[in-house]
Amino acid sequence: MCVKLTNYLCYQKINTSFYIVLIIVLLQTIDDKNNTKMQIPTKYLPNKIESKWYSYWMEHNYFHSEPNDKDPYTIVIPPPNVTGILHMGHMLNNTIQDVLIRRARLKGFNACWVPGTDHASIATEAKVVAKLAAEGIAKSDLSRDEFMKHAWDWTHKHGGVILEQLKKLGASCDWQRTKFTLDDDLSESVIDTFINLYNKGLIYRGYRMVNWDPEAKTTLSDEEVEYVEKQGKLYYLNYKIENSDAFITIATTRPETILGDTAVCINPNDTRFSHLKGKRVVVPIVDRVIPIIEDDYVDMEFGTGCLKITPAHDPNDKTIGEKHNLEVIDIFNDDATLNSFGLHYEGQDRFEVRKAIVGELQEKGFVNRIEDYTNKVGVSERTKAVIEPKISAQWFLKMEDIVKPAIKAVNEGAINFFPKHYVNTYNHWLENIRDWNISRQLWWGQQIPAYYYGEGVTDFVIAKTKEEALHLAQKKSGNTKLIIQDLRQENDVLDTWFSSWLWPISVFDGIRNPDNKDINYYYPTNDLVTGPDIIFFWVARMIFAGYEFRDAKPFSNVYFTGIVRDKQRRKMSKSLGNSPDPIKLMEEYGADGVRTGLLLASAAGNDLLFEEELCQQGRGFANKIWNGFRLVKGWDVKEGIAQPEAAKKAIEWYEARFNQALEGIEKSFEQYRLSEALMTIYKLLWDDFSSWYLEMVKPAFGEPVDVQTYKASIRFFENNMKVLHPFMPFITEEIWQLIKERTPDEALIVSLYPKQKAYDLKYINDFEYVKDIVSNIRTIRKNKNISFKNTIDLAVINAARFTDAFDSVILKMGNIKSLTYVSQKVEAAVSFRVKTNEYFIPLNEIIDTEAEKTKLQEELAYTQGFLKSVQAKLANERFVNNAPEQVVAIERKKEAEALAKIEALQTSLTNF
Repeated sequence: MCVKLTNYLCYQKINTSFYIVLIIVLLQTIDDKNNTKMQIPTKYLPNKIESKWYSYWMEHNYFHSEPNDKDPYTIVIPPPNVTGILHMGHMLNNTIQDVLIRRARLKGFNACWVPGTDHASIATEAKVVAKLAAEGIAKSDLSRDEFMKHAWDWTHKHGGVILEQLKKLGASCDWQRTKFTLDDDLSESVIDTFINLYNKGLIYRGYRMVNWDPEAKTTLSDEEVEYVEKQGKLYYLNYKIENSDAFITIATTRPETILGDTAVCINPNDTRFSHLKGKRVVVPIVDRVIPIIEDDYVDMEFGTGCLKITPAHDPNDKTIGEKHNLEVIDIFNDDATLNSFGLHYEGQDRFEVRKAIVGELQEKGFVNRIEDYTNKVGVSERTKAVIEPKISAQWFLKMEDIVKPAIKAVNEGAINFFPKHYVNTYNHWLENIRDWNISRQLWWGQQIPAYYYGEGVTDFVIAKTKEEALHLAQKKSGNTKLIIQDLRQENDVLDTWFSSWLWPISVFDGIRNPDNKDINYYYPTNDLVTGPDIIFFWVARMIFAGYEFRDAKPFSNVYFTGIVRDKQRRKMSKSLGNSPDPIKLMEEYGADGVRTGLLLASAAGNDLLFEEELCQQGRGFANKIWNGFRLVKGWDVKEGIAQPEAAKKAIEWYEARFNQALEGIEKSFEQYRLSEALMTIYKLLWDDFSSWYLEMVKPAFGEPVDVQTYKASIRFFENNMKVLHPFMPFITEEIWQLIKERTPDEALIVSLYPKQKAYDLKYINDFEYVKDIVSNIRTIRKNKNISFKNTIDLAVINAARFTDAFDSVILKMGNIKSLTYVSQKVEAAVSFRVKTNEYFIPLNEIIDTEAEKTKLQEELAYTQGFLKSVQAKLANERFVNNAPEQVVAIERKKEAEALAKIEALQTSLTNF
């Protein structure tokens, strides 16, 4: 065509150089359009595809949600630490959330997934303090404002990395709604909440025994303390009875605390110590004279039956101390070094003092004996420092009444837990809950809005601003001369969880503006996906907050993920070196591959035993789908040719099988069995679609396919991509867009999920029968080295009266020349059974029967000889009696296998 046009232009004596180039370009464009199906890459390259489609989704704002007339589906992300980085636990948790949100979007919901980060008071402040120390700056040398500037600089530099990493995973969060727990609006919500609860009489300030973290130098709630088993010592120490040479022996695991002893306690029912009633003893080293008191609390069976009482450093001792009006002597500084009450040990660390004081006690003859002792020791969940019980003035939230709606909501089914066994854990904690210590001795966080105007215990007011505080202080004190400079705001900040418990409400501004359109539309949220390790820290407290501030549950369902562990069942951690880098995994296997690998191994609520091979399986699945798509798009589609009967049956079968699978997928999602749902899709696409459907409908080599079959195959591919999209968003969008040209409104991410249709279960079950027939034919072809290119005959004794409706499929899938129904066995044929039907493949025309018989006879003779040698060995009593039992067992197994093989060979020869 180019040549003819060029000659024509030359003949017309026109300057043709420009036109020749133009014509070639136009013709090339036409050729490109005609050969679009040939431009699908031979390999699926996830790294190129994933960045392309994530940018496309972001560009077209698919993730963003605003209230509209659709039903909302809402998830709030468990906010990771602002300076954290992605680990395998995050990968699992956020993959599950993305599956749920993408599926809801496909189902026509107005899907909203709110992302954000947590300011993580203890962890972040510790990092900032360490960074400053490396620069030679101590926190104590800075003002609060100076320190906060450093903290914000650190946060701006390192914060938000994890959210960017989640984009690599494919997380379809509404990034325009990203929140941070120290954002101005969220902080204001926290302060408003504190004031509200204080005014209701639910927050109070009091001196209590608290969990003190001497490394972070702050209190911790009971839920922030882990108890670990440690091997220690039990020290038996002698205390001299006052004005006597006699002594009593006490047992302690913490000999350094004798410096704070203010009594020794005995059980009033313990007759061994009746003579000690009313007497006093002398504390070793410190020479303090302390009373012997009586209390039923003392366990007469533990230790010696005499208990040293140190009210400042043990919660039980504190209770006894208050009951008996004992002096309280705190011997520790905030960093767990000893203070002036530690005498000559002042300034030394508690564990160093333990070693030194035992030496001194031994030297002075106060040590009776020392025994090994294993006990559980409380450590900080964040810093791992050993917790020090400490009496301190703290702020507390009363829990007795606030928990009641939360207990009712879970137990009456308003909120559902998956797996359900976590309800028992939840109930046990709530039924034994103590008041929540909400103050922390830190600077990074929301500063408690308490303002002190005097030195009295109650000389404070609670207010949102200093100006308001001044007005309240003047009124409360009756001193109208007070000025703002007289006020001193509480140094402590609020527990990080005191901001996080408001998360489902505060991200929609439901505290400050309780009737705004967002909170009214998106709250309550639908699903919460989180780890069971924060069921108390966060899940329960969000339920408290929901009923306290909205009189409504914060979510309907809680899906507890398992913990990601290695093959040795160890929790993944940097210190063990067993935690792979999620970013590197995604670079190697693709985000879809990693998502699939994680979810296939993640049964609901059970721990996930992660292996990298799981990601390989996910990548292999992506390649299988890609190759199937290339196959279909590579067909030559021709109008006017008849649709084969086998293709009609295949289409009818896959339509039914797809709807059966869709029903199973829905049930799995209802029970939050996402791994089960994915496995159903995996088998549907790998086995049913790729291994069976495509094989049944694909045209013979070099032949075209009819239009009806092609259109049905494309339709199936589209539906397959829809159900798979929540799990593997990138490859599904790529294939969807390659099927045909789409507008942004037609993108897969915003398409409609397939509707459930009725299906013929008998048709599906009948096809399973067909599968067995075809599989047996393939096995015989393989065993007899019959090429699939060669046609064979098939005969059947149809005792089961199985329908002949699928004969066309059997003919196609088995490459059968003729299928005949017979009443007698066929001679010179190999046979197989499917239920009560017997099938025969005559071999005379396919293979040299005499040569095959000779081959079988030779194999039979060899096997009989082998059996004879094995049986001779087993007949040797000396061998059987003296050889190891395992060796004899192996020989017996050889005998059994040889006998079975001989029987099979003899049967084959009989058939000939």
